Amino acid sequence: MLISGKTGKSGRPANPLLTPQQERERLRELARQAEQELAGVQMASMDELTLLSNRHGFIALAQLGLDVCRQLETPATLLYFSLDEFKLICYLYGRDKGDDALRTFADVLRIGFRENDVVGRLDGDRFVALLTGSSAVEIAAIKARLAEMLDERNATAHRSYDIRFSVTQVEYDPIVHDSIEELLEEAERVMSR
Repeated sequence: MLISGKTGKSGRPANPLLTPQQERERLRELARQAEQELAGVQMASMDELTLLSNRHGFIALAQLGLDVCRQLETPATLLYFSLDEFKLICYLYGRDKGDDALRTFADVLRIGFRENDVVGRLDGDRFVALLTGSSAVEIAAIKARLAEMLDERNATAHRSYDIRFSVTQVEYDPIVHDSIEELLEEAERVMSR
């Protein structure tokens, strides 16, 4: 029960035992703790190598995007990417070169899509992008734009190999797809054919 009517700037009861300087330091410490917790959550949902969302982070963000599309009755499209001959690159040139290929492709995806698109790396050489508000995306145009960006990077990198990719798309259908996981499963089936 609060007897005194004194409150601090935050609306909480002021601690009469702390000086204003001690209270500011206490608030700074709480802010540092909050930043550390947020950083931990971000790291848990981010792929360390590519700095894109990992599978867990992608699913969480993409599900939010699909939920909004469902509520607003707007379309969405999932693009599912795989690097061509990635295992061969790793075998012939080593894991470091394979990691470089993954980072390069991630950079191209990061630049190639809008801020409101959700882009992530699922695992290995598999990447995804959920384009909210987009239906019947012209996959040939997207592939050409991304391939052009990769060609520029391939030309300037002077590697013994070029990075190439395959892509498939799945249109979001709220009747068929209850979740982003179902959309991903369909994309994985299509890609594996």
